[in-house]
Amino acid sequence: MVLYVYPKDDTPGCTKEACDFRDNMQLRQHGAQVLGLSRDDASSHADFAEKFSLPFPLLSDPDADFMRQIGSYGTKVLYGKTSEGVKRSTFLIGPDGRVVKAWYAVKVEGHADSVVKAIEADRNARG
Repeated sequence: MVLYVYPKDDTPGCTKEACDFRDNMQLRQHGAQVLGLSRDDASSHADFAEKFSLPFPLLSDPDADFMRQIGSYGTKVLYGKTSEGVKRSTFLIGPDGRVVKAWYAVKVEGHADSVVKAIEADRNARG
């Protein structure tokens, strides 16, 4: 399972990330279940998913309680400005439920491919 945490529905970087996960054929070939998570509500998620034909569930954490627990919400610095907010991050969760790999401060470009490589490395390590 791939859980990716993103700041906001229908914004440029978040849309690119969602579409990269949507379009990555290797993720499908590996049978990876993708889940997106943001603070947006279900209505926003439904509009976003429909607009971009996202084939995976988008989960809502409006108070960021879960995101804080996994290190995906808190103090961040953007363009020299310190603020509180969602930290773009991704978690690869193996079939046994353990976190195989965590990415923090994700750069969108090429990230879905990095997730595929981690899936392949984990499968090779497990035999």
